[in-house]
Amino acid sequence: MKTFYCFKQIVHPRRRGRRLSLGEYNRAISWSKYLISSGGAIKGEGEEEWSADMSQLLIGRKFASGRHSRIYRGIYKQIDVAIKLISQPEEDEDLAAALEKQFTSEVALLFRLKHPNIITFVAACKKPPVFCIITEYVAGGSLRQYLHKQEPNSLPHKLVLKLALDIAQGMHYLHAQGILHRDLKSENLLIGEDMCVKVADFGISCLESQCGSGKGFTGTYRWMAPEMIQEKQHTRKVDVYSFGIVLWELLTALTPFQDMTPEQAAFAVSQKNARPPLPATCPLAFSHLINKCWSTNPDKRPQFEEIVSILESYTESVEKDPTFFSSYRPAQGQAIGNCFPKFTSSLRRASFKRKALSPKPGAT
Repeated sequence: MKTFYCFKQIVHPRRRGRRLSLGEYNRAISWSKYLISSGGAIKGEGEEEWSADMSQLLIGRKFASGRHSRIYRGIYKQIDVAIKLISQPEEDEDLAAALEKQFTSEVALLFRLKHPNIITFVAACKKPPVFCIITEYVAGGSLRQYLHKQEPNSLPHKLVLKLALDIAQGMHYLHAQGILHRDLKSENLLIGEDMCVKVADFGISCLESQCGSGKGFTGTYRWMAPEMIQEKQHTRKVDVYSFGIVLWELLTALTPFQDMTPEQAAFAVSQKNARPPLPATCPLAFSHLINKCWSTNPDKRPQFEEIVSILESYTESVEKDPTFFSSYRPAQGQAIGNCFPKFTSSLRRASFKRKALSPKPGAT
């Protein structure tokens, strides 16, 4: 039985074996205030519908951290949860305001999302000094962690297909809600039971109607579309580009542009039209889709609705013919809408029907 700390308990910044440096001590002290609540249940009159009852929250061990956040495992009302604590720097009012705006936006988006391939929102707290988001706990960790345990180019194509379809279905749902993720990458994809993938971390997501240019945008260069790197106006197609990079990760189990710094990768993508090299063993069915997804021209990238249909057709084809990936050959000159089995079969059926209904030459 793992021991969890009550939310009210102070975690002492002490490590065995050596003394903390002044910087480490100050950082630990600055975080300790987020593990202390002066009240018990804080949910009350005037609170939002998503407000958490902090007296029901137990915090366990930290398992991830970001520049301004830390993520802990915990228990909320007897269910396993992940607790994201946000640190607002007291010395930087502008940054503190930006983080508060990001928190409000993330909670507003998470609260409305309900899909098996999207992380489930539980509750949140915006009561100083507590600033946290509580979601379901996904035991499998991130897709990035999982891939880094694999040998390069070793994932079975059937598993790549299953994981890719989970991600595409989650993103299709997200776009159907009018939401852009804008930071789709393997680190923000979590693996749950039965290898089910869930899209997570909506910190820089936005409603499509409210997304402007990429000016001042803080995404992750290795996964960012060229138009975002160049701080241009962007659409939902930036997520499709990132999906292409993630699909490349699934096939290779490598980090994109691993021999470059993030800044070098950004320059190569935006100025040299560079992309991570596809392995020689990559099936044409995947390479064709990847090349469409990370096209420089956003208009040439497919929508997620189409990507889901393509991957579903691949799944059906593999079930019928295990050699599908080795035998698949897209016809030359085909557009993306008719270069995949599901679309091709539809066109063939329509053509066959027209021929069957047309009178034969010489017929009366």
